[in-house]
Amino acid sequence: MPAISGVQLSPWQTVFWAVLLVTAVAATVLSLRRKQGQEPDAFFWNAFAGLVVIVPALLVPALLSPAVGLVLFCLAAATALAALFGERKVGELRRQQSMLASAAARHHAILKRWQLYELDPARQIDYPAMSDPRAPRTAELFRAMRQAESSRLMADGGYPAAVEQLAKALEDAEDAAGAAAQSPGVTLLHAPKPPE
Repeated sequence: MPAISGVQLSPWQTVFWAVLLVTAVAATVLSLRRKQGQEPDAFFWNAFAGLVVIVPALLVPALLSPAVGLVLFCLAAATALAALFGERKVGELRRQQSMLASAAARHHAILKRWQLYELDPARQIDYPAMSDPRAPRTAELFRAMRQAESSRLMADGGYPAAVEQLAKALEDAEDAAGAAAQSPGVTLLHAPKPPE
């Protein structure tokens, strides 16, 4: 396609403008997503700084070759969408990892609390029902332990819920055995929320 003033973009020039445009669009979108909800000045200046690079990266090739300009415009739009949805996906993955780490720490604390009934001879004598699988609440506790461990190994989304069920089963078993008033540590049912 003929270019203005007889100037044409070489393949290397097209690649240069494409890389510059993709980088500027992605950086601007990610920066604006992070500044969203913060002071308006920071949002404005980040948008302005991005547009200072994006607009020339679109206009210069478009003036030299309208077809290349159209391709670069489509590339910029696709990059903006990919950066937006990619950032959301990464944020969701981070939240899930945080929830799983919190659930794993809680799972460990629950097992440590239960082990006191298994490893401490005085507690075994005082609360024999905590080790007796024939006791209904203790049997439920053992089922909850297996479920939580299975969910942890399968790395499925049900692991935090399985740990919640395990915490409840432990407290129910302690209540049934009369150990609730003497149980060590803090209440297990109300775990702190993971950071956003």
